[in-house]
Amino acid sequence: MAQIEKSVEVDVPVSVTYNQWTQFEDFPRFMEGVKEVKQLDDKRLRWRAEVAGKDVEWLAEITSQEPDRRIGWKSIGGAMNSGVVLFEPLGPSKTRVTLNLQYEPEGAVENTGSALGVVSARVGGDLKRFKEFIEERGRATGGWRGEIHGSEVRKSDTGAREAGAS
Repeated sequence: MAQIEKSVEVDVPVSVTYNQWTQFEDFPRFMEGVKEVKQLDDKRLRWRAEVAGKDVEWLAEITSQEPDRRIGWKSIGGAMNSGVVLFEPLGPSKTRVTLNLQYEPEGAVENTGSALGVVSARVGGDLKRFKEFIEERGRATGGWRGEIHGSEVRKSDTGAREAGAS
């Protein structure tokens, strides 16, 4: 299994950074190759992306989610991957986002791409585009403040994903 860890510092508060990251359906706006992310429920996502020139789909489950601190996931079908995104406040209006991704390259093309650092470069580019996206907006498109600990989901006071201005 291959592993990548990349970080970026964004010039917005941790709560804004975290809230935007919970808007999974916005990921195609800044993640290269991601065509669609569909939120199925509080814990499950359906991903559709282009990897090494071919379309792939997978289901992912959020395994841990703590507002303003972390979001962890693992695939539960399709392309094998897992990871965690950490959010670290660096002051009142600056946040470090660290993405740790583990994935299983499939086939010769993906194994070669992994060895050449293509996936690592893509992840770094995705974080840079996320930084540009959230800093330009200055506010999140929405947010979900619930918590997930294994199989337990604790919804926030509002009990639903908050809608924001797009």
